Parts: sequence; C-alpha cells; structure tokens
Amino acid sequence: MDIIVTGLLLGGTYALIAMGLNLQYGMARIMNLANGEMLVAGGFAAFWFWTAAQVSPLLTVFIVAPVAFAANWLIYIVFLRPLVKRARSRGQLEVDSILTTFGLSFVSVGLMLAVFGGDYFSYSYLSFPVHILGDSYGANRVAAFVSAVIICGALWLWLDRSRAGLTIRAIAVAPDSARLVGIDVGKMAALAFALGGAVTATGGALISTFLTLDASTGVMFTLKALIIVIMGGVGDIRGTIIAALALGLLETFVATLIDPGLTLAAAYLLFVVILLVRPQGLFGRRTT
Repeated sequence: MDIIVTGLLLGGTYALIAMGLNLQYGMARIMNLANGEMLVAGGFAAFWFWTAAQVSPLLTVFIVAPVAFAANWLIYIVFLRPLVKRARSRGQLEVDSILTTFGLSFVSVGLMLAVFGGDYFSYSYLSFPVHILGDSYGANRVAAFVSAVIICGALWLWLDRSRAGLTIRAIAVAPDSARLVGIDVGKMAALAFALGGAVTATGGALISTFLTLDASTGVMFTLKALIIVIMGGVGDIRGTIIAALALGLLETFVATLIDPGLTLAAAYLLFVVILLVRPQGLFGRRTT
C-alpha cells in the first residue's frame, strides 16, 4: 500500500508537469524543449519568495502563474510565431520548434546561472509527516498532490466545457477547418502555449517544496514530461494524467523493490514498449 500511495503522490506532480507540455505540443503544435527550464524558474521563484519574505509556495503560484503566462506569450510571439507562419507542414514546424526551443533552453540555463548561481537550492516547507492508511508521508508532497489534482481537474473542465477551451481543442485537431469558421488560430495557439508555460511554472513552484533543484535540472523534467505526453497521447489530457500516474507508480515500485538507480531506465523502457505496441499513445487515435 505504501508503494501505491507514494507512486500516486509522485504521479500527481508528474501530471502537472506534463500538462504544460501537452498544452504546448498537443494544442499549440510547438515541441518545447525549454519546458523544464520554465519549471526550474518557477521553483526558483518559490524558493526566493519563501527565503526572502516567508511567502508560502502555495500563494507564490498566484504570482508565478501570470508572470510565466506573460513570458511564454512573449516567447511565442517573438520566437515561435515566425516559425509557424513560414512552416509548410506540421513536420517542418516540429523540426524548427525543436531547434529553436533547444537553443532557448541553453539561454534560459545561462540566465538562471547568472542570476541564481550554480548551487543546488532547497528549503523546508510543510516538512512534517502526514499519516495516510497507517504510513507517514511528507505534508509538502501531499499538498503538491492535492494542488495538482485541483489544477489538472480545473484545466480539464475548462478545455472540455468552456468556449475558449473548445476553441483550443479545435485548432489542435483541425487548424485549417478552424480558420474557416472564424477562429483566430494564431491567437489561440499563443494562448495555449502561454497557458502551458504557466502550468509548468506552477508545477515547479509546488515540487520545489520537496525536491532539490538547480539551474541545469530542467532537461530531466522535459524528458519525463515528453515521455508522459507521448505515452498518454499527444493532446489528450486524460491520457496525460493516467500516463503520469502510471509512471509515478512504476518508478516507486522499481525504486522500492529493485534499485533506485534503475528508475529512469524503467521509465524509458516503458516508453519504448508504448512506442512499439501503441505508437499513438494510450488514448491517442490511430492515424489513417
């Protein structure tokens, strides 16, 4: 039971991390390799507010989210929209966006190293134990999981029920058809990309309460988010959540019963199996 609860707590935070990339890649069609650096920036912000002014990370997210939204909107307008306009196919856009965001990830790491230095950072927040089903778990992990559930649930409902959410889903499925019914595809793609960045930064602020980060750890989170998004099906919010929970359970099982050093290998093995057996993801639709 301890493995299941720990795995679900880990998977919940993974879902929040991957949700941002799913919005950017699944909805805005931008493969953002600088996604992890936005997460680390959110963690840095939470660390700074807590150590400087004792502002709770759970409150810091209300500052981090709009700032990250504005920053990602600007990144899309300045660096990515020209790529979208000149791309003759989705394949070309993916290649161009990978190369561009790969460069942006290095720029982001350099800026964070210059501002915050190269040291690891961590802080003590809600570090007391919480008892669940007879076992003890960190209150910070539980708080991050509950926050992730609320944010993912609200995002799912917004995409499924609101007019703006349905519009974003429409440009993800058929951008050319969306233009025919008067949808501003460029504007909605920018909205999806910016929203994805805000969700990712929020995830960074939450996981910084129990993980040690530094300026160069973003690439690890980018890779895990990419694994989850492809496993669950690109653009499928439900698939992202289930794949994140599955990955959290798998990593916890391997770390507890086999060897903690094999968790990343197990994650990639699961990723390879999904690609071989069901390349469109757990809930993705097979292309015709």
